[in-house]
Amino acid sequence: MEDQTQVTQHQSSQQTQDDQPNTEVSLLLNLESLIKSHISGLQQRKEELKQLKEMMQSAFQNDSLYQEAELAVKEANKKKRDAKARLMKLAEVRSVQDKANDIAAEIKEMDAALSDYLREYQRLSGSNEIVDDQGNVHEITYIAKLIKKGR
Repeated sequence: MEDQTQVTQHQSSQQTQDDQPNTEVSLLLNLESLIKSHISGLQQRKEELKQLKEMMQSAFQNDSLYQEAELAVKEANKKKRDAKARLMKLAEVRSVQDKANDIAAEIKEMDAALSDYLREYQRLSGSNEIVDDQGNVHEITYIAKLIKKGR
């Protein structure tokens, strides 16, 4: 009787193992279908949005009051650009701008390094959270997105 129970358990276990790849394949196929559906839906919605924006732009272009205001804005922007260019010629302003650019580049490099460190921390620790020096808990997340490959 014990042998028959073990055989039944083994067969049940074997069937579960055999069904698991089919379940995973089915899940993968369903997920792939869902992704393709979302890609198609996104493309449709983007096209709809583009058409609506074109309709709005057409309405703006056909309104004389809007066109007058647009012209006034362009003139004001030109004055602003000219004033900014004049100020950027000053050595102290250029120095501040250069320092700001250096710090922005440094922040970008530090962010990239932090991302690598977090990925490795998550891999080694198995944890999706980390506590900073002030006791704040941070969740480690990653965002996936599609980038169209060239053919």
